[in-house]
Amino acid sequence: MGQEISDSDFDSAAFAEFRHRLDDETQLLAAWLNEGRLASPQRRFGFEIEGWLIGPDGRPIARNQEFLAAVDDSMVVPELSRFNFELNSDPLLLADGSLDAMYADLQQRWQRCKRAAQAVGVRPLLIGILPTVRSSDLTLANMSPMRRYQAINDQIFRMRNGTPIEVDIDGVEHLHHRHEDVMLEAGTTSLQIHVEVDAAEAARAFNVCKMISAVTVGATANSPYLFGRQLWQETRIALFEQSVSVGGSDYSKRVTFGVRYAHDSILECFEANRTRYPVLLPDLMDAPVERLAHLRLHNGTVWRWNRPLIGFDDAGRPHIRIEHRVIAAGPTACDAIANTALFLGLFEALMRRDEPIEQQMPFACARDNFYAAARAGLDARVQWMGGPPQALHELLDGHLLAVADAGLRAAGIGATEAERWIGILRERVRRHMTGADWQVAWVARHGRDFGALVDAYANRQSREQPVHEWSLN
Repeated sequence: MGQEISDSDFDSAAFAEFRHRLDDETQLLAAWLNEGRLASPQRRFGFEIEGWLIGPDGRPIARNQEFLAAVDDSMVVPELSRFNFELNSDPLLLADGSLDAMYADLQQRWQRCKRAAQAVGVRPLLIGILPTVRSSDLTLANMSPMRRYQAINDQIFRMRNGTPIEVDIDGVEHLHHRHEDVMLEAGTTSLQIHVEVDAAEAARAFNVCKMISAVTVGATANSPYLFGRQLWQETRIALFEQSVSVGGSDYSKRVTFGVRYAHDSILECFEANRTRYPVLLPDLMDAPVERLAHLRLHNGTVWRWNRPLIGFDDAGRPHIRIEHRVIAAGPTACDAIANTALFLGLFEALMRRDEPIEQQMPFACARDNFYAAARAGLDARVQWMGGPPQALHELLDGHLLAVADAGLRAAGIGATEAERWIGILRERVRRHMTGADWQVAWVARHGRDFGALVDAYANRQSREQPVHEWSLN
């Protein structure tokens, strides 16, 4: 959930001053965009991937402080709960060899995490929702000791007037659950891909990310179970949207697919943040207005599934990134890079089209596709660029994997490298075996022993074979 804050005890004066600074910084961002200050002539990408810590019984274990101390890596950081952590990558230019290099880096860091976890008696795991997690695990007692997290909990429940969170998910089975804090969010771990874009193309980039969200969420689904119930193929989508809800209109949903495309400028998103979303964390920072510190903090409390970010390079130059947040963590490091390749390939292919693609896929279609794919995964019925509805696995096999491969090659990725990573998706689709599909098939064969499911999943993950090669025995 982002950067640490300096204080968590806010009064009305802090809210008023924060809003004033947010107004000033949004106005400055508008000026920079008009002046062409946020230019990015080269495409860079990177990611964050969240993980779990589990014990011998496959249950979550709240020991991330010991684990992080043992890892001793600034790119491995705490997450909301004491049984979660996050790995970060260094950004790379999207060019020949970059996907292979990203994989090598992730593998090296993951092996370091495994050694550190073994040293403290736990196991790290990459999975969307841990099937063994219980409501009793998701409590404030297991919250990581950061002021930011406690403040988010306090402020969300202030906005809710103290009423519990209501989770209601209708899937293969039905779940209705009441929760007294925001810790349900700790049950949703993901792969978040960042892609740097030039300000002049940022609005289209934002829209393109929305369009391809159905494809990426369905092809990478890895969260079919929550609290013993089989729900959506990617239940994480419904759970996260409801776990930090403050109620009210679409604009008050802090986790959202949005209500429309960007029309003319990416500034529209930041203006919506300023005018539509109440301030959650009015932390007043001693930073010059040119750092956009308050704008960036406020943006970090609106968890759009595709979120524009303002960053600064080592020389202090600002840039825009789009953060694609819909992909589940896992099942393995090689699956994660293949999922990244799918996103980047589709993104690059659509960004290079000359026609107004927003007219070919209206926002309502992109939105409906997204939720259909989160529910049904590869079997979802989706409509692509004005074509007839068809199953997502058919669309991928017959068209979109070739589009992604071509997009990677157009961006400079070599044919062998592109095929290496898109080939993993091709086999996953051919065998109809996402992480969610594997979990459901394992349960169908062995029964609802979720501890045994997690143990089987962890053992196969340790072999670093893509999920479509995993056995069910």
